[in-house]
Amino acid sequence: MVFLKTEDEIELLRQSNLLVGRTLAEVAKLVKPGVTTRQLDKVAEEFIRDNGAIPTFKGFPNQYGEPFPASICTSVNEQVVHGIPGEVVLKDGDIVSVDCGTYMNGFCGDSAYTFCVGEVDEEIRSLLKVTKEALYIGIENAVHGKRIGDIGYAIQQHCEAHSYGVVREFVGHGIGKEMHEDPQVPNYGRRGCGTLMKRGLCIAIEPMITLGNRQIVMERDGWTVRTRDRKCAAHFEHTVAVGVDKAEILSSFKFIEDVLGDKAI
Repeated sequence: MVFLKTEDEIELLRQSNLLVGRTLAEVAKLVKPGVTTRQLDKVAEEFIRDNGAIPTFKGFPNQYGEPFPASICTSVNEQVVHGIPGEVVLKDGDIVSVDCGTYMNGFCGDSAYTFCVGEVDEEIRSLLKVTKEALYIGIENAVHGKRIGDIGYAIQQHCEAHSYGVVREFVGHGIGKEMHEDPQVPNYGRRGCGTLMKRGLCIAIEPMITLGNRQIVMERDGWTVRTRDRKCAAHFEHTVAVGVDKAEILSSFKFIEDVLGDKAI
């Protein structure tokens, strides 16, 4: 069932999503060679809890009922999504996608950003740039009267024009009191198809794009998803509210970009 949000509910969603943006900015301060992904997770969880929220990812069950053991997902290089923070040491030239969720005042926040670690090859930086562009192109289509397929079509066309792979098994989603609500929001599709979007619909749009082909593999931990060809993948995500003329972005990359400065993608 699709739930449309009132203005008051959208404002509560905004507060939770802005906290995600601020949390990702705290992570951005630490992303450098020699840091472990567990260190990123520790800082994120402390910041979320210090601000009166709960990390929604922690304890969230997978398809086997196994709880996610951390507060953020840290997916390094060929890992697409749901990487588990641990003793992985970030190296110069790596990329790390950090996905973060919060629960505050009864509503969820969800956003993701892919960071460069030190000096990253231009080929991979281009992947990140195009993926981030695709996110905003998708958001331009999150308008009252359009359909979910319009978002996916726009993202797919932009990324495939650059010969990148568009992951199909994992998609965006509705968001509100629950982290995952209807409808699903694929990053591929046909114009004019899918759920009709109406004002007040809140969705998380999250392109997951690969440098090689789109085939993926689930690791034995039951969570981590990586590319089959082990080429890098990028992941950017915003939570938005569908509007009459344009979507309203409820999450924010501004806090991250203030930290990264001219190193931001």
